[in-house]
Amino acid sequence: QVQLVESGGGLAQPGGSLRLSCAASGFTFSSYAMSWARQAPGKGLEWVSTIYSDGSETYYAESVKGRFTISRDNVKNMLYLQMNSLKPEDTALYYCATEVGDDDYWGQGTQVTVSS
Repeated sequence: QVQLVESGGGLAQPGGSLRLSCAASGFTFSSYAMSWARQAPGKGLEWVSTIYSDGSETYYAESVKGRFTISRDNVKNMLYLQMNSLKPEDTALYYCATEVGDDDYWGQGTQVTVSS
């Protein structure tokens, strides 16, 4: 079955960096686009970034453009999100996600907290 497991979250200072990882299994990872989304405390789910199956195209929310970089390793079945110049408003639970067939799949999330 499809499984997505995020890691790499934690506490960072404003202006700092974190790198999130998502280990994928149970499907042909290299055939599907992958995304990151986040949910801040008391707020709805926010799409963050998407990468094509072959990594040829990437898309970002305006709120993270120029600070976050999405990437993938189709040999290791891994998805990444490099987050630089972090801001307190980046504090959220971060999820990786994909759509396989008619179904959406999400990981359990990894918490990112940006605070001094």
